[in-house]
Amino acid sequence: MMAGGKWLPHPILSLALAALWLLLNNTAALGHVLLGVVLGLALPLVIRRFWSGRMTVPRPAALFRLLPVVLVDIVTANLAVAALILNPVRTPQPLFLRFPLELEDRYAIALLAGIITLSPGTVSAELSPDRRYLLIHGLNIPDEQAAVAHIKARYEAPLKEAFGC
Repeated sequence: MMAGGKWLPHPILSLALAALWLLLNNTAALGHVLLGVVLGLALPLVIRRFWSGRMTVPRPAALFRLLPVVLVDIVTANLAVAALILNPVRTPQPLFLRFPLELEDRYAIALLAGIITLSPGTVSAELSPDRRYLLIHGLNIPDEQAAVAHIKARYEAPLKEAFGC
């Protein structure tokens, strides 16, 4: 069946799921490759009725520029969380913050929430019903305004550019 058809509703998602499976298992053994392909094919079929439309990204280059920023931030956050946990003198300053969203596209909001959750020490906890705020929990947020400014500049602005929001 051709890509994007009945049996392969989201080919990019299928490929991403299979690749993610292999990355998470840190192996390219035949069994894991086959399982990754099965998951990549089956999951989009299972969830397709929940998707109301296709994601369109008017400026995909902005997403490619965002990717290395996110990867560097994930490594940096890993080191910061490790230093916080391993140093008995430092006390974390956990905080729930309401992040005001400028994004309007639901896929852009989902990507932002995913990026935040992928960074160690932070998790996207809730999206307000009106999609104007994202509730974020941080393990160590000494300055709420600085955290909001950081997320806006490093993640939300490139997502706004990519999705044309």
